[in-house]
Amino acid sequence: MNKSLVKTLIITVGVAMVTACSSGQGNAGMAPAAQQLATITLKAGDASVYNQFPATLKGEKDAEIRPKVGGYIEEIRADEGSVVKKGQVLFTIDRVAYQQAVSAAKAAVLAAQASYGSAQLVAKNKKEMYERGIISQSEYQTALYAEQAQKASLESAKAQLTKAQNDLSFTMVAAPFDGVVGTYNYRVGSLVSGQGALPITTLADVSKMYAYFSIAASELKDLVNTDSVFTKTSDIIAHLPEVELVMGDGSTFATKGKVETMSAIVNPSTGAISLRAIFDNPDQSLRSGTFVNVRIPSVLKNVLTIPQSATYEQQGKKFAYVVQGDNTVKAVAVKYIEDNAGAVYYITGGLKAGDKVVVEGISRLRDGMTIVPVEK
Repeated sequence: MNKSLVKTLIITVGVAMVTACSSGQGNAGMAPAAQQLATITLKAGDASVYNQFPATLKGEKDAEIRPKVGGYIEEIRADEGSVVKKGQVLFTIDRVAYQQAVSAAKAAVLAAQASYGSAQLVAKNKKEMYERGIISQSEYQTALYAEQAQKASLESAKAQLTKAQNDLSFTMVAAPFDGVVGTYNYRVGSLVSGQGALPITTLADVSKMYAYFSIAASELKDLVNTDSVFTKTSDIIAHLPEVELVMGDGSTFATKGKVETMSAIVNPSTGAISLRAIFDNPDQSLRSGTFVNVRIPSVLKNVLTIPQSATYEQQGKKFAYVVQGDNTVKAVAVKYIEDNAGAVYYITGGLKAGDKVVVEGISRLRDGMTIVPVEK
């Protein structure tokens, strides 16, 4: 190969290598450009939150239906789930034995009336004979005692008749109030009595519903709609807000309710107080025994609000990035109350009004990084 050509190639390669090295050193010395990230400046304000408590629904009237007399169930006239009126017959018990008892009691009354009538006549005759001196006073007194005994027997027979008639009427078991019939524990042909372990069925008046739930005694004061401190139960109840029912599918019952009773005793095992709220149930869509949640609104005063997406979790704690004066970021641990909708946190510690918090792109940040804050 031509010597001059070789020399030219060597010089060209050397220049290229020097240029490449110079270029690499220059890029390594340049700092990465600061990211533009959205931020918000915190301001204090009031926020509405909800507290939910598990509850059980019961009708305003909720009764076990038991017969007053024993026997075989003859007929069920109001099936499970039926809406019935007061006095409507729910089921009947075999009446034959009780009808026979009424007939026997009526016969006993007739016999007692005859015996009493006879004793009255005897006593009347004895009185006349005693007044004429024909019989002694003791004989006359015996006749009077016999009359009184027959009178007592008549009254006893009448009482037995009344009982027999009542027992017969008790074979027709009727609704004690308007309501909805529950599940039958016994069917036609079952032998039942008033002392059975289970009621025949239940009846619930669901025009109004009670929701029974418990609240920790320490939380109760936070739910009262006033800054005043109350010690009387009636005052606390009067200042509790209206409450809502959250159904099993997450929907909210259309009608709001009101807490109307509160236990005066704190459960020593749980530290909770039992409460009862009442709800109108005009369409009877609520049923006794349903498990729901009672939702009670409360207001947080002068709290800071940040999006949940502006935080990250580390070792069980939540952190947010706060922009410093030199536009570097610092991770700060925060204390918070979670919004019911799961969108924001209400800050109770770690941040203060006026802090500038990064709300986007926090996964790319590290403590001390410089950013270009863009206020949202």
